[in-house]
Amino acid sequence: MLELSICVGSACHLKGSYDVIEKFKKYINDNNLTNSIIIKAAFCLGHCTEAVSVKFNNKIYSVEPETAEIFLEEIVLTNII
Repeated sequence: MLELSICVGSACHLKGSYDVIEKFKKYINDNNLTNSIIIKAAFCLGHCTEAVSVKFNNKIYSVEPETAEIFLEEIVLTNII
Protein backbone atom coordinates (compact mmCIF):
# COMPACT_ATOMS: atom_id res chain seq x y z
CA MET A 1 0.00 0.00 0.00
CA LEU A 2 1.28 3.46 -0.91
CA GLU A 3 1.27 6.11 1.80
CA LEU A 4 0.78 9.84 1.39
CA SER A 5 1.47 12.12 4.36
CA ILE A 6 -0.05 15.56 3.98
CA CYS A 7 1.08 18.39 6.23
CA VAL A 8 -1.74 19.99 8.22
CA GLY A 9 0.47 22.41 10.12
CA SER A 10 -0.28 26.13 10.22
CA ALA A 11 1.42 27.20 6.98
CA CYS A 12 0.11 24.27 4.93
CA HIS A 13 -3.34 24.64 6.45
CA LEU A 14 -3.46 28.24 5.19
CA LYS A 15 -2.30 27.08 1.75
CA GLY A 16 -5.11 24.53 1.43
CA SER A 17 -3.97 21.25 2.97
CA TYR A 18 -7.53 20.20 3.75
CA ASP A 19 -8.55 20.92 0.16
CA VAL A 20 -5.65 18.76 -1.04
CA ILE A 21 -6.73 15.96 1.32
CA GLU A 22 -10.33 16.15 0.08
CA LYS A 23 -9.22 16.06 -3.56
CA PHE A 24 -6.95 13.08 -2.82
CA LYS A 25 -9.79 11.25 -1.04
CA LYS A 26 -12.26 11.90 -3.87
CA TYR A 27 -9.79 10.78 -6.55
CA ILE A 28 -8.89 7.64 -4.60
CA ASN A 29 -12.54 6.73 -4.05
CA ASP A 30 -13.64 7.57 -7.60
CA ASN A 31 -10.87 5.42 -9.06
CA ASN A 32 -11.24 2.44 -6.70
CA LEU A 33 -7.79 2.94 -5.18
CA THR A 34 -8.79 2.61 -1.52
CA ASN A 35 -6.82 -0.65 -1.22
CA SER A 36 -3.74 0.87 -2.85
CA ILE A 37 -3.27 4.33 -1.30
CA ILE A 38 -3.55 5.49 2.29
CA ILE A 39 -3.68 9.14 3.34
CA LYS A 40 -2.24 10.32 6.63
CA ALA A 41 -2.05 13.75 8.21
CA ALA A 42 1.35 15.00 9.33
CA PHE A 43 2.67 18.07 11.04
CA CYS A 44 5.44 20.24 9.67
CA LEU A 45 7.44 18.55 6.95
CA GLY A 46 9.89 21.44 6.81
CA HIS A 47 8.88 23.17 3.58
CA CYS A 48 6.68 25.91 4.99
CA THR A 49 7.45 28.51 2.32
CA GLU A 50 6.20 26.31 -0.52
CA ALA A 51 2.73 24.92 -1.30
CA VAL A 52 1.15 22.14 0.75
CA SER A 53 3.84 19.61 1.68
CA VAL A 54 3.15 15.99 0.77
CA LYS A 55 5.55 13.21 1.70
CA PHE A 56 5.63 10.24 -0.65
CA ASN A 57 8.39 7.63 -0.96
CA ASN A 58 10.58 9.63 1.45
CA LYS A 59 10.45 12.72 -0.77
CA ILE A 60 8.66 15.97 -0.05
CA TYR A 61 6.52 17.44 -2.82
CA SER A 62 4.70 20.77 -2.96
CA VAL A 63 1.10 20.30 -4.04
CA GLU A 64 -1.62 22.88 -4.53
CA PRO A 65 -5.31 22.01 -4.44
CA GLU A 66 -5.45 22.74 -8.19
CA THR A 67 -2.63 20.26 -8.92
CA ALA A 68 -3.64 17.46 -6.53
CA GLU A 69 -5.03 15.15 -9.22
CA ILE A 70 -2.05 15.74 -11.51
CA PHE A 71 0.28 14.85 -8.63
CA LEU A 72 -1.59 11.60 -8.04
CA GLU A 73 -1.59 10.66 -11.71
CA GLU A 74 2.00 11.63 -12.55
CA ILE A 75 3.84 10.79 -9.32
CA VAL A 76 1.85 8.37 -7.19
CA LEU A 77 0.05 6.14 -9.68
CA THR A 78 3.27 5.35 -11.51
CA ASN A 79 4.30 3.43 -8.36
CA ILE A 80 1.30 1.09 -8.29
CA ILE A 81 2.22 -2.30 -9.63
